[in-house]
Amino acid sequence: MLRLDRRCPAPASETVSVALSLPFETRQRSRFRAVLDDGTEVAVMLQRGQILRHGEYLCGPGAPVVRVAAAPEPVSEVRSTDPLLLMRASYHLGNRHVPLELAPGSLRYLHDHVLDDMVRGLGLTVTESRLPFEPEAGAYAGGGHAHANGHHHHHHAH
Repeated sequence: MLRLDRRCPAPASETVSVALSLPFETRQRSRFRAVLDDGTEVAVMLQRGQILRHGEYLCGPGAPVVRVAAAPEPVSEVRSTDPLLLMRASYHLGNRHVPLELAPGSLRYLHDHVLDDMVRGLGLTVTESRLPFEPEAGAYAGGGHAHANGHHHHHHAH
């Protein structure tokens, strides 16, 4: 089994790399087994505390250069022309430590029906999709308050 144990610079030619498509939950871990898009099994063993970002490259002894890709996964997308409504939704989701992907006029988070209902309650429309998810790096870049086990917590009614 190939071992990927470090980040490396982008190869001179894109043709020399193979992709490793991973959901966000896996990209938060530093040690895991996975299957490259070409079917090759790999063991990823990186330094702890860093999230794998879409577009980064990994390499290891005898392994090809591997490009990390954010895999499509169930997400909730919120669009609005009202910046205050989007800020209000971001504030409430942030209070729940929900990783958010922000773009002009929209925000995205891993699908969760309880969060969708909360956002709808603020007067916004929520659309469910399967898209790559690449949240803001901020609090998840190894500082801030990353959770000890590195897992995304789904918040449901308690």
